[in-house]
Formats: sequence, structure tokens, C-alpha cells
Amino acid sequence: MNSRPPEPTTREALYAHAEAYLDALEAQDPARLAWAEQVVFTENNVQLEIGDGLWNTISARRRTYDLKAADPQTGQVSWFGLVEEHGHPAIMGLRLGIVDGRIAEVETIVCRSMEFGPFPSIETYVSPRPLMLADVPEDQRRERVRMISIADGYFDTLQLNDGTLFTEFTDDCDRVENGLQTTNNPNIEDYPIAAMGCAEQFRLGQYIYDDRLRGRRFPLVDEEKGIVVAAGFIDHCGKVVDVTWTDGVTKTKSVFHFPHSFALLEMFKIVDGKIAGVEAAFVTVPYNMPSPWGG
Repeated sequence: MNSRPPEPTTREALYAHAEAYLDALEAQDPARLAWAEQVVFTENNVQLEIGDGLWNTISARRRTYDLKAADPQTGQVSWFGLVEEHGHPAIMGLRLGIVDGRIAEVETIVCRSMEFGPFPSIETYVSPRPLMLADVPEDQRRERVRMISIADGYFDTLQLNDGTLFTEFTDDCDRVENGLQTTNNPNIEDYPIAAMGCAEQFRLGQYIYDDRLRGRRFPLVDEEKGIVVAAGFIDHCGKVVDVTWTDGVTKTKSVFHFPHSFALLEMFKIVDGKIAGVEAAFVTVPYNMPSPWGG
């Protein structure tokens, strides 16, 4: 990883870097891009050579889903959207680190339907929510350190979830995971917790089987959009199967019955000090797998 902090840049320049990367990826031609002398490139938490992985298999980028965030202070830009490999769609989360106008870091999560993992729900991943695209009014913004703390509180809440909230949510907060809305959605079969809102889900302690939120990183803070992009792992040891909600009555079962981890890129929308929206792309990786990014 690059140890020297990048020079501040502009949102427009960072968005242009993301578009140039996606265009080159679609053309399967990394030579189109300006690369730093040293580059770290990962796909699904594995470090690869530039031009490997999705670069070999992509056949198209769907332009209907285009969710970007940028951090001009640190030279970071992210994109969530849809790609196709030989006609098979996949959901992708992308993070680029730009140093002196050159790409120094590429972190991608590609959630494919033919792999073992959570979803993806391609048919529901139609276009970004207006909430995620909108600027946050200046009087409802928070400083970047506070934004990271709010996002980190989400992970604290999720880890060994026992009903305690370590962050705050807006009343209408929704979470989208690999294209599927997993809050305020009563239509997910055999998953009653999905009918609840973000805060209510956590107060009921459904996610007690999420053992660790490990390797947490917060590489991008977009103060104008109110977005923090986080990376890390959710570890499931598989020990907890039977779950009783904190209401003391409702009993459910974990869907995780053996050790594994999720590697993730996740966006948190923060408005007036509360989490107003969550969007995640994640894939299953070996249990307790280390990260090429450290942490």
C-alpha cells in the first residue's frame, strides 16, 4: 500500500478516475490507465496482478446503477453497480486510491450468483436510492472523525448483537445488501426480521451470530454526501444456531451453520448524526481470512 498521503484533489477528478477505470475494465485493457509505480489490486480479498480476475471475464457494465462517493482530502473514490461476465450479471463494489493522478489502490468485491454466498439480488438492484445520491444539507453534516465513529458504532452494534445500539438510526433507515433490501421488507420468505427497520432489528438481537466485525477500515469519507465507505470482515463461527429475540418470545434460527467470513465494502449514509441508509457488497471467504490491506 502507498505510504505517502495523496495530494488533495477534486470530486470531479475522482469521479473521472472511476469512470476511466470502469471503461478500461469493460474494454479489458488496463493499459488505458495511469498506474502508480506500486499498486495494490485485490478482488474478493485476494491480491492479484493488474489485468487478472474480472479483467479477463467482464463482458459489459450496466450503466443504470451508478452510485459513487469521493473523498478529495484522501484521494479515494468508490463505485457500486452492476457488471456482466459473459452475460452473467454480478454486483460490484469498487474503491480506488489515487496518488498524484495515478491509481495506487484498487479494491473490488464482486458478488456472483454462481458462487456460494449471500444472494445477489440482481433484479432488485435497479437504480441507486435518491437518498444515497443526495448532498447532505450543511447544517446536517458531521466532521469526518465523527462520521467514522458513527459508522464504527454500526459494526459494534452488529458484533455479538444483544439488543444494545452503539449508534443511532433515522426512523426510515433501510439497508441494501448485495441488491436486496433487508429492512422494512416483509417479502423475504422465512426471514421475519427483514420486516423490521434497522434500529428495531438490532434491538431484537437477531444478529447475535455475527461473532466478529474484524479488520475494520474506513478509507473514504465523503462529507458532502454524508457517506463513509468501510471495509472489513464479518466472521461467523457457526456456534450459535438457535436465536431468541430480546422480546423473550420469538425464536428463530441462524442461517450460518459452519465457520466462514464475509469480506465487505459498505456505504453508510449519515444525516444529522444518524445512519440514514446502508448499502453493502460482500462475498463469502474462508473463515478468519486475513486481508491484503492489513487491519
